Amino acid sequence: MRAVEVGHVVTGFDVDIQKVDQLRRGHSPIDDVTDTEVAAALQSGRYRATDDVDDIAGFDVAIISVPTPLRERIPDLSYVEYAADLVARHLKPGNCVILESTTYPGTTQDIVVPRLEAYGLRAGTDFHVGYSPERIDPGNQTWSFVTTPKLTSGISKRCAEVVDDFYTTLVDTTVPVPTVRAAEMAKLLENTFRHVNIALVNELAMYAHELNIDVWSVVDAAASKPFGFMAFRPGPGVGGHCLPIDPSYLSWQVKNSLGRAFRFVELANDVNDHMPEYVVRRSIEHLNNRRLSVNGSRILLVGLAYKPDTGDARQAPAGEIVEGLVRLGATVAAADPHVDLRYVPKHVHHVAFCEEEVALADLIIVVTDHSCFDWTVLSDHCARVLDTRNCLPVGCAAERL
Repeated sequence: MRAVEVGHVVTGFDVDIQKVDQLRRGHSPIDDVTDTEVAAALQSGRYRATDDVDDIAGFDVAIISVPTPLRERIPDLSYVEYAADLVARHLKPGNCVILESTTYPGTTQDIVVPRLEAYGLRAGTDFHVGYSPERIDPGNQTWSFVTTPKLTSGISKRCAEVVDDFYTTLVDTTVPVPTVRAAEMAKLLENTFRHVNIALVNELAMYAHELNIDVWSVVDAAASKPFGFMAFRPGPGVGGHCLPIDPSYLSWQVKNSLGRAFRFVELANDVNDHMPEYVVRRSIEHLNNRRLSVNGSRILLVGLAYKPDTGDARQAPAGEIVEGLVRLGATVAAADPHVDLRYVPKHVHHVAFCEEEVALADLIIVVTDHSCFDWTVLSDHCARVLDTRNCLPVGCAAERL
C-alpha cells in the first residue's frame, strides 16, 4: 500500500485465492491496513491483486515476503523456494529481487540466488539481489512501516545501493548493513533478544508466585532504573510468526553448521513453550482453592490473539490453553472480537465479552489485553479471574500470573 501511495505500480501475487478475492473487493485481510487504503490503491489504477502467475511479468523490483515456518523444529523454506522459482521465470536484466522473509543467515545467497540464476542470468552482474527483513509490529500505533528504520543489504556493493535506493522511496530511514548474512542475522537477533528476555521474566513469574512475591511490582520497580534495564513483562506464552519460530532458525543453523547448541535459545524455547501448560496448572489450582474441579467447569477465555489489538491467532498460547482445559473436561468459551471465527480453536464457544457470559463462568482467564475490552465488566467477579496480563486493578480479588 505504501508503494502505491508513493507512485509505484504494484502487483500483489498470492496463492491464497480467498485473500486475493478479498483484496480485489477492497477489503483488507490484516489489521494494520484499512479497507479504505485498499480501496484507494485499487482506485488509483496502480494496484492489482492476483493469483495468476503470468501477471507478475514485467516487474522492476520483486519482493519475496512469504512464511518461513518450522516443520518438526526444522526450517521449512519451501515457500521461499517456490517464490524464487516463480520470480526466476520472469527475471530480466536490470531487475532487483529482495527477500524480506525472516530466515537463517545464508538463505539469500545459498537458496535464493541459485534459483534465480536457473535461466542463465547472473546475480550481481545481470540483476540485483538483496535482503531487507520486515519489521512490522502489528497493532503498534507509534511505529509504522514508514517510521520504523528499514535494514537494507545486497550481495554486492551495487546491489546494496539499488536495494537501499528503492526502500528510500518508501520509508523515512534506511539502515544499510554491510552484508546480506549480517542483515539476516540481525533480524534473528531482534527476535531472539525478545524471546530470551520474555522467557526470563516468565520463569521469574513462576518462582515469584511460589515465593508469594508480586512479579508485576518487581518489574515495575526494576524499570525505574534509567539505564541498564529494559522492562519485559510475563504472559501466558508467546505467539505469532516471530517468537515461536524465528529464534529456532538461528538455533538450528548453529547446530547444523557448528555442531553446537545455542543454549539461550533452547532454554527460552523450553520456558516459553511451557507457559500455556503453566496457565492450565494455575487454573486447576485456582479452582481447587474454591473446591471446584476443572472437569465440568465452564471457563471463559478473554482474548485469543497472541498480542493486543490484533486478530493474529497464529501459534497463540490460547490454543494450547484451550486444549489443556478441554482435555481435563472443562467447557471452554472465548471472547475475542478481533479474531476471525475461522481461527477460533475447536471445542470453543465463541461468545461476546459481557456481564452475562462472565456470570456464567466458573473461571475467567484473561489471555489477551485488547484495548476494546471493558475491564469493569469483571469488577464484581474478580475472585473468579486469573489475570495473565495484569489488566485488572491492583488490590482487586483477581489472581495474577
